[in-house]
Amino acid sequence: MASKTPNNCSVVLESKPAAVAGVCEQLLSKLKSCNFSQKDIFAVHLALEEAFINAVRHGNKMDPSKQIKIDYSISNDKIEISVTDEGSGFKPNGVPDPRCGENIYKTDGRGLFLISSYMDVVDFNKAGNCIRMVRFMQKLQPTDKTKRNG
Repeated sequence: MASKTPNNCSVVLESKPAAVAGVCEQLLSKLKSCNFSQKDIFAVHLALEEAFINAVRHGNKMDPSKQIKIDYSISNDKIEISVTDEGSGFKPNGVPDPRCGENIYKTDGRGLFLISSYMDVVDFNKAGNCIRMVRFMQKLQPTDKTKRNG
């Protein structure tokens, strides 16, 4: 049975793409033990990796001497994650839509779009160097049970 009290964690990582693997493994295991669905776990995994990679590449400019802080809280109905880098930040509204014009053919620029697609709430601090993401636990609807059994 899942705990009713929030499960909070805060960790500071090296600004290297591979550094997020251990935190991902730990967090996804906790989600599974709290009865989050595979759909929820996939969404959180994708969003966390994208946010971390953006923090390494764009926030900290691949500077291994900088750090990235990840805070997360898991409750019985949601997970909330914040990823903060040491960069100068950015304006989220200034990021071009990857589905429009010449952006369709670019190989990058889809991270924020994916995060927004898979998480229920996405916002940034005023400086633009911290993203906060929330995913609410998806409840299985009666019609979903019928589809799975039928």
